[in-house]
Amino acid sequence: MLERIHLEILTAIKEHGTLTKAADSLHLSQSALSHSIKKLEGQLATQIWQKDGRNLRLTAAGERIQTLANRVLPQFSHTELVLSQIAKGEMGSLRIGMECHPCYQWLLRVIQPYLEQWPDIDMDVKQEFQFGALGALLSYEIDVLITPDPLFKPQIDYIPVFDYEHRLVVAESHKLADQDFVLPEQLSNEVLFSYPVESMRLDIFSQFLNPAKCSVKKHKNIETTEIMLQMVAAGRGICALPGWLVDEHSKSLPIKSLRFGKKGISKQIFVGIRNNEQNIDYLRDFIQQAKNTK
Repeated sequence: MLERIHLEILTAIKEHGTLTKAADSLHLSQSALSHSIKKLEGQLATQIWQKDGRNLRLTAAGERIQTLANRVLPQFSHTELVLSQIAKGEMGSLRIGMECHPCYQWLLRVIQPYLEQWPDIDMDVKQEFQFGALGALLSYEIDVLITPDPLFKPQIDYIPVFDYEHRLVVAESHKLADQDFVLPEQLSNEVLFSYPVESMRLDIFSQFLNPAKCSVKKHKNIETTEIMLQMVAAGRGICALPGWLVDEHSKSLPIKSLRFGKKGISKQIFVGIRNNEQNIDYLRDFIQQAKNTK
């Protein structure tokens, strides 16, 4: 009963609001759109849309179909792209979603040898998702998800590829710099710099401060790693980053890293893929390259 054209029509109506604009975006006539939806309404015995002034508004049934379209249409597009690449003799493309701000520099070390190994693979890295990349992976907007905080779903396989320790970063002149580890209450008068992410998703809060019912004096967001570390080196505050990243920057900046408590915070970087794509050769080799890159 439902066809792809119905999904495309309702998506266009949802985006553009009017029949005229929707028809133009699909390169179809208004009458063709109306006829298609009227026929579907007859089969379903319910309205799909209704007029709202000059615009069209989806009914509850229309919204339900459009929700389906949001999931299914990207899969159509992805499959068509892959089939087109196969027909042209191309290997494919690899679209990587990032949920890990500081992991970008690590990923660059993965990408270089991988591209040499797979010269016919096109690659794109998308960092705009922050913590929304799982939905993009499920809806076929990306092929691979890089994250230190996997949200496990039956459709997704997460493969751990890199172990690291999450550490507190201070200036060499900071009063805590000579300590091996820090306690939660010692940060109560500190200014904390972090990436623009909700506090509940930051390990320094969820695994260190919140369990001890402690907090910092002030929490400020900085988008780039380099500026964050420059601010810390200048004595303006503290931050929390992967130990391997701090080790790299400590060669050129007067900074030190400390363990969170006596046991520290152990973390892993995971590569997430859809579980029906485990045996795709260029995805499998990307995961292996990620495991080999430290």
